[in-house]
Amino acid sequence: MTELKNDRFLRALLREPVDVTPVWMMRQAGRYLPEYRASRERAGDFMGLCGNPDMACEVTLQPLERYPLDAAILFSDILTIPDAMGLGLYFEAGEGPKFRKPVRTEADIRALKVTDPNTDLSYVVDAVKTIRRELNGRVPLIGFSGSPWTLATYMIEGGSSRDFRRAKQMLYNQPELMHQLLDVLARSVIAYLNAQIRAGAQAVQIFDTWGGALSHSAYQEFSLRYLQQIAHGLLREHEGRRVPLILFTKGGGQWLELMADTGAEALGLDWTTDIGQARARVGTRVALQGNMDPTILYAKPERIRAEVGAILNAYGQGSGHVFNLGHGITPEVDPEHAGAFIRAVHDLSSQYHE
Repeated sequence: MTELKNDRFLRALLREPVDVTPVWMMRQAGRYLPEYRASRERAGDFMGLCGNPDMACEVTLQPLERYPLDAAILFSDILTIPDAMGLGLYFEAGEGPKFRKPVRTEADIRALKVTDPNTDLSYVVDAVKTIRRELNGRVPLIGFSGSPWTLATYMIEGGSSRDFRRAKQMLYNQPELMHQLLDVLARSVIAYLNAQIRAGAQAVQIFDTWGGALSHSAYQEFSLRYLQQIAHGLLREHEGRRVPLILFTKGGGQWLELMADTGAEALGLDWTTDIGQARARVGTRVALQGNMDPTILYAKPERIRAEVGAILNAYGQGSGHVFNLGHGITPEVDPEHAGAFIRAVHDLSSQYHE
């Protein structure tokens, strides 16, 4: 087991003392980097990049070569599980992910089986092993999955949706069928994340991207319930240390107290929630990750630095904060602005850890 040279990310997730606030970015390996675009062109397409462990490793490490980030995140996609279930994932230019075989009937759902990550998703497991080896202890590696509810929306709608009409129709008209789908997905996510942990992921994040589209009661029944099931089913110790779980429900700021009861170590925040108020609400039960508006990276570096300072000040003294964007970095961002953001976090945060 290679010793970590920089473990402040893991220590912050466990609310242990750190020297500066750790920082990483959702989608930090992505289209804003010219080197990523070159790699994707060589791979032929996005899934060609995801499905090749060596290339997935290459793009995972690219942002670490540019920036002093405190964590690497596996390069993959949240829709690998439904793709492994045989739904035929593909990407339409300018339209995002789509499935050739949407899941819309009782027969469709009954035909689904819990995925075996070591066979159905072996390319992801191999990528984790490769990345972990190549990192050689530089920073921790984050594994991830989509949440059951978020995966279900894509599977039912057949792709992205503005109103989730088909998914919500099933939720309200056939709730028992929706629960059957979500249970298969939750068990698949548990197996998938545990395989990533065994392969070398040192923290894991669940992306509940569309949880915020649900009503208060529907969120608890159809998203949170399954996040809790996953939290209880994960390996929480590996290689002699805790494996922290981060839950990120976009648009979920009103449910932080409920999310803190799941057993996760940390909650991700989008930019619509004040991080100081969030800290007051959850206390010392969980760490917080976030939460700068990604579009601020289009601003001048001095404005980016000021926003970083304001968020650090809102969180206040002490550990338990992992700095991140409130959602993924967008393709048009100048890489120099991303660098200014990361430097500002490290430069300005030391005063909060004295």
